[in-house]
Amino acid sequence: MLEHIPAWMGRIFTNVRAGHERLAIVRAGLQGTAPMIPLSSPAFAAGGRLPIRFTADGEGVSPPLVWGEVPAGTASIALIVEDPDAPTPNPLVHGLLWDLPGDLRQVDEGEIAEGKEATVGSVGRNSYLAQAWLPPDPPTGHGEHDYIFQLFALARAIDLGPGPGRSDIVKAMDGQVLGVGVLVGTYSRGDPALVGHVGPGLARG
Repeated sequence: MLEHIPAWMGRIFTNVRAGHERLAIVRAGLQGTAPMIPLSSPAFAAGGRLPIRFTADGEGVSPPLVWGEVPAGTASIALIVEDPDAPTPNPLVHGLLWDLPGDLRQVDEGEIAEGKEATVGSVGRNSYLAQAWLPPDPPTGHGEHDYIFQLFALARAIDLGPGPGRSDIVKAMDGQVLGVGVLVGTYSRGDPALVGHVGPGLARG
């Protein structure tokens, strides 16, 4: 949808962004307080550009992710993927997974999709209200966008109804987070050489 915004308009709104301070991990007060879990992808480097196949310009499937050991006592895992550079009041939610088994250490390419609940847990609603991956789709000329993959190790399985959104998951995680992982990928249209940026205190990878 955002690819239809003309480049001149994208450039005008370059500095209009939701803000990294509105990310789920920051708003939940977890940054710098919970143990870090190594989170990476075999498809792109930490802080690197997302391959086109994972975006609205390609096949639009979710990327594969792998992570290291989680804290003792982890009962379940949740994943929230957000774009804090979207020209919207809050970061765009690109993917939500919850109720992942505590002993899981990866999700395969294309797993954040409708009908995948039986294999990886449950898929929540993205910002377009679909229980699926929302492919990165930044406006042309708006500059580079960060896509923040946030992993949460939880002390218990969170109890949610079908199709929860980000606020539902963040609320249910309150007081249950044992560790977190962060991975940043980037994408832009019309200006791939632009240097990306990260919000204060949020290190790439």
